[in-house]
Amino acid sequence: MLIINNSVIPESELRFKYARSSGPGGQNVNKLSTKVWVFFNINESKHLTEQQKKRIVKKLATRIDKSGNIRVVCQRHRSQVTNKQAAVLRLEKLLTEALKKARPRKKTKPTAASKERRLKAKKITSQIKNQRSKKDFGCD
Repeated sequence: MLIINNSVIPESELRFKYARSSGPGGQNVNKLSTKVWVFFNINESKHLTEQQKKRIVKKLATRIDKSGNIRVVCQRHRSQVTNKQAAVLRLEKLLTEALKKARPRKKTKPTAASKERRLKAKKITSQIKNQRSKKDFGCD
């Protein structure tokens, strides 16, 4: 089960798919299907509010396919169970981050010292560029 911002999503809403992994494991890789895909359909979820669904779709638009599925893959570990747990945790983290509200930015004014540093840097740059220019020495 996933716990996301006071919403509990049961494992029945997650779909799993397994395949042979290319990760560590030696002969284990050749014999067992340890790679795990976790699919979660946002549109069909009964445990998320419409507002939460919209927010997730907006934030994770690049990770969602046309049918509304978010897909997470894990093949880091040797065992299928461990990969499954890691994929579910990654999905939980993704959804939690997507539902976080960004703090509003506070407008600030530059300090007097920062203005002075900026102007000083501009003067130095100006002097360097003036030194590069061709000077007319009055010789023909």
